[in-house]
Amino acid sequence: MPAIRRQIMIAAPPREVWKALTTGDGLSQWLVDEARIDGRKGGRVVLISQDDDGEPVEERGIIHKWRPTSQLEITFDSVGKGQYKGTRLTFQVAVDGGETRVSLVHAGSIFDDAEENARVSKEWRQALSGLQSLLDAD
Repeated sequence: MPAIRRQIMIAAPPREVWKALTTGDGLSQWLVDEARIDGRKGGRVVLISQDDDGEPVEERGIIHKWRPTSQLEITFDSVGKGQYKGTRLTFQVAVDGGETRVSLVHAGSIFDDAEENARVSKEWRQALSGLQSLLDAD
């Protein structure tokens, strides 16, 4: 299955990074306009952003892996208007020296399309840069 893979280093403890990845407040600071997350295996995730016309678009998913401070895996529903429908998003968090390494894999058949792959890859690069700026210690 085609996938987008990204990795960043953040100068913050894993617990702070985990909170930014797994709470509504955390996700709305760097990824989406609004987020709701039921933090547990089997919990629901709702990510809300605006489309180009200013209309809200919801991404809905289920948490398949929930390993606090180390791994989060979400599978997005295959119905609805969301651009990530039918995809799987995995974050891995690990201590690496004095920093925290965040690895992302976003997989799905939508990434077979080269334009879609490039567009989403760019979005993840920008989003992860925002996460890094938000959390990097001074």
